[in-house]
Amino acid sequence: MKLLHLLGVFSLLSILAIGGGTAVLPEMKSLTVEHEGWLSDSQFRDIYAIGQLAPGPNMLMVIVIGYRVAGFLGAFVAFAGFFVPACIIAIVTSRIWDHFADSPWRLAIQRGMAPIVVGLMLAGTIAIARTAIVGRDSQICLAFAAVVFIALYFGKKINPALLILAGGVLGLVLLR
Repeated sequence: MKLLHLLGVFSLLSILAIGGGTAVLPEMKSLTVEHEGWLSDSQFRDIYAIGQLAPGPNMLMVIVIGYRVAGFLGAFVAFAGFFVPACIIAIVTSRIWDHFADSPWRLAIQRGMAPIVVGLMLAGTIAIARTAIVGRDSQICLAFAAVVFIALYFGKKINPALLILAGGVLGLVLLR
């Protein structure tokens, strides 16, 4: 029964993931932390951080969540639940999209979806920030986040993994 529930949660998230997995981070956090109690805030944050560092899509973090809930089979079910529905939707939508290549509605839909996707991604960023910037050292964490943002926004070809590593070392030194 737990596996079926896991499949349902991640299949729903897959269908809602307009614009990528980051768009559903707030809902994923809500379902896995607050509603189901499968993870704590800090566990969710740490799993997300691992997903950012690991090669490949960052949403492979669903495998870790599935493993935490129901072992190896849970990892497979969470993976399939999150990626298979999105793949099917992408294939079907792609064929329909190509069929209407010359339609003015196609451009209107593209332009209309852009702010929605940006808003959903911003909501995902805020959800992760709320789990990371907490406690008595929140000003230091906020300063780390600001420095990383500035470095990524204005820096040329800075590897985000190096910034995460530097943040981890500084955090270890300053936040003991």
